[in-house]
Amino acid sequence: MNEIIFFGLNNYPKLIKNKPNKITKPIQFKFENENENENEKQIKQISSGFFSTIFLFKNGKAIEYSNQNDSNQNPSKIQIEENIQKVSVGDQNEAILTIEGNVFAKGIYINPKNPNQFINISSLIEDKNDRIIQDIVSGYNSVYLLTSNHNAYGIGSNQFGQLGFDSETLNKTEKPVLMMKNVSKIFSGNNSFYVFLLNSNQELFGCGDNRWGQLGLGESRKEEIAIKKLIKIQNIPKDKIIDIQCGFKHSIILIENENQNENENTKRKLYSCGYWRYNGLGKDGNTYEFTEIESSLFENNDDILDFSVGETDTLILTSNSKLIGFGNNRYDISNYHISCGYDKSFLYYSPFLSPFSNLEEDLIKLFERKEFCDISFKTKNGEIIEAHKLILKYRLNQNQNQIEKLQKKLFQINQLKNQIKYLK
Repeated sequence: MNEIIFFGLNNYPKLIKNKPNKITKPIQFKFENENENENEKQIKQISSGFFSTIFLFKNGKAIEYSNQNDSNQNPSKIQIEENIQKVSVGDQNEAILTIEGNVFAKGIYINPKNPNQFINISSLIEDKNDRIIQDIVSGYNSVYLLTSNHNAYGIGSNQFGQLGFDSETLNKTEKPVLMMKNVSKIFSGNNSFYVFLLNSNQELFGCGDNRWGQLGLGESRKEEIAIKKLIKIQNIPKDKIIDIQCGFKHSIILIENENQNENENTKRKLYSCGYWRYNGLGKDGNTYEFTEIESSLFENNDDILDFSVGETDTLILTSNSKLIGFGNNRYDISNYHISCGYDKSFLYYSPFLSPFSNLEEDLIKLFERKEFCDISFKTKNGEIIEAHKLILKYRLNQNQNQIEKLQKKLFQINQLKNQIKYLK
């Protein structure tokens, strides 16, 4: 079975028994009370929202942890007779796509009379020729369907116009409504009141919540809190769009350069827009149109393999097996994130809710924490300091005096620690 590492908020529901609500160090997640053959429990996908998490296995079966499960927090098997190929969890809604192309969903805006019961929403599409679904995406309280005919449908809440209709005319719908034709991909997120649609010509359209500029429409549209009809996104690079991840207040696009030389390796870049407060954009300051994420944590030979966006945070996996994270880290014991390579570790630090804090003093305090070595996978002190030197050159704008000053203090702290250890 795959190894699953878990950290973060451990409630609504409690995924790991006998553990605190905030798991601040990565620990191994294990299924309990499951009698299936271990070889059949290879993970294919995990989709998680605030109130529920679904684990999909390669054998086409799935189990659900939800806030409505029994008091012992035991998972419940999802009773869908057909093989499942994808799951997608929103805030108070879930959707399941079967190999046969049917979509079963549940939620307060999907099935108000019985929000905990799955119903076949693909069968509710009026055009019977459009009922074979090839992809699903969940928004905050909405579900989006991409049919085999490349038509996009939406169902659920339309509070901010995220279904592409004026919310005063259509506030919500319990039947899928046609949003756009000639669609190749749909992008949204379990915390998102907005959606992006990409057509076959690589033209990007968006609608819904724009309170923090997360649709990337530019300065001229930043005062519009809701875009209630699909609008073309103009301010994006002309290269190929590979993926878009949508958070609550920010969006990130993965772009691939199609015009490079044949002998060059494919290079991917990330562009972000939206609200900067928790540094989920990877840069300081709000960005109302998509701009490239540039960080000293990226090395020259790094390429983006995968990335994921949460409510206000971002994780990036590079081709060198480094995990880079930035954003809101309020469910950790202190405000730092790690990036691990094959034989080295990097630390990226951003003060929580305190953009004017003293970085030097914060780092000193951080080094005095016992938990620091544990969260850094017991990296040797010397390696940690070297990692900090690299980060500080970025954070302190190449200010060598401040770096040397901090190094001296860190050296004194380590000397003191060694003396205490020797006395013990």
